[in-house]
Amino acid sequence: MRWQNQTLDADDGALPGLDRAGFVRTVQTPEFEGITFHEVLCKSALNKVPESSNLPFGWTINPMRGCSHACRYCFARPTHEYLDLDAGRDFDAQIVVKTNIAAVLRKELGRRSWHREPVALGTNTDPYQRAEGRYRLMPGIIRELTRSGTPFSILTKGTLLRRDLPLLTQAAQEVSVRVAVSIAIYDLELHRGLEPGTPSPRARLELVKALTDAGFDVNVMVAPVIPYLTDSRAHLDELFGEIAAAGATSAVAFPMHLRGATRGWFLEWLGREHPALVRRYRQLYGRGAYVTPEYAAWLRERLGPLLRNHGLTRETTVPSAAEPEPEQPADPQLALFA
Repeated sequence: MRWQNQTLDADDGALPGLDRAGFVRTVQTPEFEGITFHEVLCKSALNKVPESSNLPFGWTINPMRGCSHACRYCFARPTHEYLDLDAGRDFDAQIVVKTNIAAVLRKELGRRSWHREPVALGTNTDPYQRAEGRYRLMPGIIRELTRSGTPFSILTKGTLLRRDLPLLTQAAQEVSVRVAVSIAIYDLELHRGLEPGTPSPRARLELVKALTDAGFDVNVMVAPVIPYLTDSRAHLDELFGEIAAAGATSAVAFPMHLRGATRGWFLEWLGREHPALVRRYRQLYGRGAYVTPEYAAWLRERLGPLLRNHGLTRETTVPSAAEPEPEQPADPQLALFA
């Protein structure tokens, strides 16, 4: 893979939490200022989902670790701590790229033990973050899943998915393909502050329309709903209206949860940009990751009529403080594919 004006480092100590045996190189380039890519050879592509999760799929694929979308509220941030990196800036700027993932996936899908269970992509970090335009990992993954007869789903904020739309359309003729787009914020200023590395809300709405025009039933995840910032009736009503106009068949929404290091990273931003809300957040979340049951119920009552009015109704559940926290970082977005 060639980068313009690239800087290479073959020191396998560049990322201490990685398996050094699989380390290839570190890349920095002006095209991605401030971001370092650590190219590795992975040993496995498929990640088993615990049976206790009760999810509609048994496996996930994550072509990269870390995400340049840089969403302040991202639930997956604590997973970077497994690499001896921090869940804040390192998660945004130290990206691990599994360059051989398609080849490894082909071997795993070719085993006699593989039963073509549904596979989900986008459950941890976004498979269509900006660097996918250079590494082109997703076409190979899509081809291998299709070739093996394995149904799959994709959740993304990345408009780069449009590049692979012909490939996805072809795949959908052979296996079940579900595609969903995440659009949590419609206010452009708030979008720039909370998810600075993502395409604009308007660009993602255009992605929804492109997918719909291609024949896909598109579900949009309006999540997380951010208390006191995106939970107003006016904001939700406008966003749901735009989503419906783009052709989505359904939408799912639930409040933000702040697990592990994500909590501190988000509250740091909140204290700087909206200091008057810090006390209310501490009351709303207490010492846990979820909002209070009272807020969850209030939001549920607000969301229901709005979703119905725009023809986007879909049964869902809203996590609250009354629900136990899983031991490992988990994404309630996974309910999207139920």
